[in-house]
This record gives sequence, C-alpha cells and structure tokens, in this order.
Amino acid sequence: METGTKKGMILGRHHYGENNMTARYANGNRKAQQKAYNKTKKGLKLRIRANKLRRKLKLKKGDSRDAAHYKGSTSKGRPQSRAKNRASRLKIRR
Repeated sequence: METGTKKGMILGRHHYGENNMTARYANGNRKAQQKAYNKTKKGLKLRIRANKLRRKLKLKKGDSRDAAHYKGSTSKGRPQSRAKNRASRLKIRR
C-alpha cells in the first residue's frame, strides 16, 4: 500500500480524489452544498420553522435536546433528545 499526500494518492485503505477533498460538517453534509441549499425556498422555510420552534420551546444553542416537530405540524412540537430526533432521519435503519 502506498502512502502520500498528493491528490489521487492512496492513503491507508481510502482513495482520496478531488471529490473527497471537500469541506464537511460533523454530520457529513458538504459545507458548500448545505450553504446553497439553505438559500433555496425550501431550505429557508425549513430553517425558519426550526428556529421559530426552538425559540418557542426556549431551548438554547448547545442544549442536549432538539426541538422536534409533531408529525405533519410546522409550528407545534416538543423537546426531544438529539440522538432520538436525528436517528429518525437516518437513511439506513439500525
């Protein structure tokens, strides 16, 4: 196995090409893609509703709970543990 730091070189078991060199958030989202999505109509609506519910429930940034919407509602919700709330959106069920 070769090791190196140039683009396209094999490092360990993973191949790092230009596509894998993009900046990512901790949850795996690509930063540039997420910034662009947050500016679209749909992304902006989602962000506004999420922030509004967070304020309504008086949850601070860094709180161990998320503001979780009730199914089908855009304005009502409850505080819910981060792990439980974010696991509900996983593509692969464990």
